[in-house]
Amino acid sequence: MLLVIKIISSFIFISLTINVAYFLFFSLAGKLGKIKVTNMPVTFKKIIVLIPAYKEDIVILHTAQDALNQNYPKDKFDVMVIADSLKPETIEKLKQIPVFVHEVTWDRSTKIKSLNSAINSISGYDTVVILDSDNLMSHDFLAKMNRELQKGFLAVQGHRIAKNEDTNMAFLDAMSEEINNHLFRKGHYIAGFSSALIGSAMAFDFDFFKRMIISIDSVGEDKVLELLILKEKVKIVYAEDALVYDEKVQNIEVFGNQRKRWLSSQLSIFKEFFFPSFIELFKNGNIDYFNKAFQSALIPRVLLLGFLFVMTMLGFLLPLFPSGYLWAALFAIYIITLMVAVPSRFYNKKLLLAILQIPKVFLKMFMLLFKLKGADKTFINTPHTTTVKKD
Repeated sequence: MLLVIKIISSFIFISLTINVAYFLFFSLAGKLGKIKVTNMPVTFKKIIVLIPAYKEDIVILHTAQDALNQNYPKDKFDVMVIADSLKPETIEKLKQIPVFVHEVTWDRSTKIKSLNSAINSISGYDTVVILDSDNLMSHDFLAKMNRELQKGFLAVQGHRIAKNEDTNMAFLDAMSEEINNHLFRKGHYIAGFSSALIGSAMAFDFDFFKRMIISIDSVGEDKVLELLILKEKVKIVYAEDALVYDEKVQNIEVFGNQRKRWLSSQLSIFKEFFFPSFIELFKNGNIDYFNKAFQSALIPRVLLLGFLFVMTMLGFLLPLFPSGYLWAALFAIYIITLMVAVPSRFYNKKLLLAILQIPKVFLKMFMLLFKLKGADKTFINTPHTTTVKKD
């Protein structure tokens, strides 16, 4: 029995070590490297900004109005709100702003169906930019997306950051967003890989995007889109200086609903893409595609933190191999990895209060692991209420 326990614990140790090593590599890459920024181009692509809005009457008017305030030629961009289940009075106010309004009605609403419907209703654009209904662009966002697309790139991910840190949960979520940016966007791009997509603050060549999304039918549309792009060996660029402000979740229940969708999407992607990605790697040398599929096998960061803590405690209490000291060392390395990825502005008096939320967040996510069935097929909306104007 003791031998079985040691074999199992050794297997767990190796698995978690792979996770930690992966995060550590990209954390250091993001810290030691720097993304070069070139001058702005003098030519401007025609841009359509698409904003899917499902029951977002509280924030969409402010978002749509704000989207028009860009330092970009007014005749070179338009804004379209994809109105799904908005109130009639909200739709009328949107038309007065003015922005284009594309109304949709679905038996089962999903963001990807709304995007497909909208993009098939328009033409004459070079570029499509995707925002969420709560997103506020920095005034030079479109110009910086245009800068990257003028270089010939087909897909660009901007830098999405928090527009609110008003609760401990929101602060923790904002910090988590920046860790993601550091590891999966900046760190990856500096290391020679494609940036990860995040679902909004994205820009694409219009025709390319239209072709890519036509076959997608998943609530994890951004991750599937990313895999389809990488399978074609198209590079996804990260524009770190192109900012979009995004509302962070303010309580544990909303956090749980959001993460349930993410976890289910990750599991679905693992089932569909993980093993085929090996074929792409060995047959076509597509390491970018394999790397993205490999991410679906990684343990989410908060769960990894909790598992390492538990295994460290068990290592000192039970006759496990590896010993508690090795588990403690791995736990410490992971803590350092996360600390490196956290921007310096988060090291303030709010940090300790946010850290105290982590055990509750871990338990919430752990329980979600047993409630994932069907969540990747059901649209779980994250409600938004913050309309705080960016600086």
